[in-house]
Amino acid sequence: MSTVAKTIVATGATSGIGFEAIKQLLAQSQPYNFILGARDTKTATEAYNGLKYDTSKHKLTIVPLELNNMKSVKTFAQQSLEKLGASPIDYLMLNAATAMAKKVAETGPHGSKWSEPYLVNHLSQHYLLHLLRPKLEQSKTRIVVVSSGAVRMVKDPSTLEVEALSARDGAKMIYPATKFIQLLGTHWWRRQLQGVCEVVAVSPGLIPNTGLSRGSDMKIADNLPDAKSIPEGAQSVLRAFFRDDLPADPEQIFLTSWGEWWPKDVYELSLDKNLQEKWSPNQAEIEKEEGVDT
Repeated sequence: MSTVAKTIVATGATSGIGFEAIKQLLAQSQPYNFILGARDTKTATEAYNGLKYDTSKHKLTIVPLELNNMKSVKTFAQQSLEKLGASPIDYLMLNAATAMAKKVAETGPHGSKWSEPYLVNHLSQHYLLHLLRPKLEQSKTRIVVVSSGAVRMVKDPSTLEVEALSARDGAKMIYPATKFIQLLGTHWWRRQLQGVCEVVAVSPGLIPNTGLSRGSDMKIADNLPDAKSIPEGAQSVLRAFFRDDLPADPEQIFLTSWGEWWPKDVYELSLDKNLQEKWSPNQAEIEKEEGVDT
């Protein structure tokens, strides 16, 4: 009897850790149906075709997605749902991230007041969860949010709004700040979907040579003692797909790159429910602020 294909919808899967994670899944005997968002669909398609994976076993669809543009996010969600039809989403991987911080005179991308890292690292993928929510609940999807140990660098959450605004030229804290905000949103979704979907945050570890630092001054040296390879980082992310030993405490959601569940005191500041609410706007609020329907 043939094995039923598992469906994965993913962001940030066209280069670096995300691409490597899908590559490793394509080598498995388990069949998969992938729907992957990509800014450059042509390059992404060529990269995956170059893997020469078994197309009789796996199905892979590349869908246009610009994560700094909420209109593009909405279109991606609509197209993904159309392609899925009655099929479930078994796994949703939210891996896209950027550390790019460049000065913008008045507004961020597409007229937003927010910086590129805030839009990409948090708001777009938070919005995508809203758009996919009925399907996620129906599917009992496991949601894997690729986070970062950099969240520990945030010591004063009252500075988050300043860091996330658009007119911050090369702000050094913009990556940790926006990943911390992402973690706040991850906790919020864990509470929203409790008992229906499993929500896991995971760190791939310190990984040099990815596209994360493109357009920024952030560099990760190859010779750092804790540095991991891209394949190792992908393995860390994939553990979050399949681990069945989720802690009894529902707030303990963060899986480390070495495979342990972080104690809550490591990310204690992100457990503030008022902060979670502040940084988790509803769908209508996002669409109004970002001009989605204009």
